[in-house]
Amino acid sequence: MTWVDPEAPPTDDAPAAVLPVVAVVGRPNVGKSTLVNRIIGRRQAVVEDVPGVTRDRVAYDAQWSGRQFTVVDTGGWEPDARDRAAAIAAQAEAAVQTADAVLFVVDATVGATDVDEAAVRMLRRGGKPVILVANKVDNAALEIEATSLWSLGLGEPHPVSALHGRGSGDLLDAILDALPDVPPVTEGAPRGPRRVALVGRPNVGKSSLLNRIAGEERSVVDPVAGTTVDPVDSLVRLGGETWQLVDTAGLRKRSGQASGTEYYASLRTAGAIDAAEVAVVLLDASEPISEQDQRILTMVVEAGRALVIAFNKWDLVDADRRYYLEKEIDRDLRRLPWAIRVNISAKTGRAVDRLAPALRKALEGWEQRVPTGRLNQWLTALVQATPHPVRGGRAPRVLFATQAGIAPPRFVLFTTGPIDAGYQRFIERKLREEFGFEGSPVEVAVRPRKRQGPGGRGKAHGGS
Repeated sequence: MTWVDPEAPPTDDAPAAVLPVVAVVGRPNVGKSTLVNRIIGRRQAVVEDVPGVTRDRVAYDAQWSGRQFTVVDTGGWEPDARDRAAAIAAQAEAAVQTADAVLFVVDATVGATDVDEAAVRMLRRGGKPVILVANKVDNAALEIEATSLWSLGLGEPHPVSALHGRGSGDLLDAILDALPDVPPVTEGAPRGPRRVALVGRPNVGKSSLLNRIAGEERSVVDPVAGTTVDPVDSLVRLGGETWQLVDTAGLRKRSGQASGTEYYASLRTAGAIDAAEVAVVLLDASEPISEQDQRILTMVVEAGRALVIAFNKWDLVDADRRYYLEKEIDRDLRRLPWAIRVNISAKTGRAVDRLAPALRKALEGWEQRVPTGRLNQWLTALVQATPHPVRGGRAPRVLFATQAGIAPPRFVLFTTGPIDAGYQRFIERKLREEFGFEGSPVEVAVRPRKRQGPGGRGKAHGGS
């Protein structure tokens, strides 16, 4: 889901070849997001049978006939829009300006409206190739209705049913014909930008932070909570490096309790966390840490992602609030002493530049590997100094350890028997004190040696 502004200067840490971009635009509720899902081959864009579900420009990877391109879903465009609708329309126009080709979607069952004709004038000003899509053509009889769209002056309408897939293959062929050829990226190309998910409950300032970092309106910002529904991907420069930031929907409820748009938004957010390498969890510093804040932090930790906690709206924090916030951190975040914390204000820009060093440090801890020799030398000294408590007249011994993986760091302890959960946590705490892993969860598993059977020797459980 990488979307790059074609007019932006190239950077040293991104591949030279940039995928061509197709913007999908049209008035509200003509089926743009359903068409996007059809093009990318999966239900990714949030779809609901009410207008205005999509509010930002949202990019997805697509492929057809061996060629890759980026498709950008947009909110409904309307002329003379006001307030939030005006911001949504501006996002759609920005997508047109940065696209290589445009899919203009019209509801064939309704025909051309005044809004459609105004949109055509906007598209002509953009000067980009436009493919006219006559959507909701679910049968042959409706194809005759679609011919009336010639009147828009955009050439031949392409009749499709985004819902059922009718005509989608011909449309994809037309898209490839309109796009420029892009040379393939060589095998030796450097790794792409690090993926960062911006997560938090509604209205903590995720979209404002993305816009502050990007220096432009990448996400629609509104005082009403829940403005963002789809994850919004953007490549941004921060701290001299390009990052891929994903602005996600604010999570109000557990996904099992949510419904409609909120349910699908929660699934997209969980998917964005899984696809990220590091998550920035935004908390509203001016308000008490909530149960929902705790659940979101748990989601990130359980996904095994590096973690930066950003206390936003610091410009609203006075001395009294700072005192109580320190108490809340000690009480509610005591299980996450390893998380990197920064105090920022997306509104004023305060300390936003501290995010890049925090992200780098968290990723460094997330990918840290400890040599086996050094690990076991340290572990031997630790268990000799603090052996496992005696239980039932015997105490299990830790024989050796190995690091089974990174991202996040995973360790396996081979022991003579099961060990107490408290002792396991003790070893994890001492691991951090010795080796760091700042900003990353650490997983410690135990493999007790099998009990010796009659005539047999004890064995450890299967490999790590």
